[in-house]
Amino acid sequence: MTVPEEKKAVKKVHNIILEDRKTLTVSGVSDVDSFDEQAVMLFTELGELTVRGSDLHMNKLSVETGEVNIEGNISSLSYQDEAPRSSGGFMGKLFR
Repeated sequence: MTVPEEKKAVKKVHNIILEDRKTLTVSGVSDVDSFDEQAVMLFTELGELTVRGSDLHMNKLSVETGEVNIEGNISSLSYQDEAPRSSGGFMGKLFR
């Protein structure tokens, strides 16, 4: 018996819910790179997500569902695409 193609490569849905800059729920997480009270680095379906703030705590991490819950004073969310960066720095990006 073979598994249908659609079940072989199941992508998790990636959502972010931020409530009052205190509680963050992220779905579609495949791995946690690192975490401390100032930053949490997550690998998601859409690239690496860095959450910055203070007093950050991971309350829930579900490998099965790919969901992470973070509480604390959240100041920023930023993605780093998995594609390699091109050279040229800030000026190179400015004149593209």
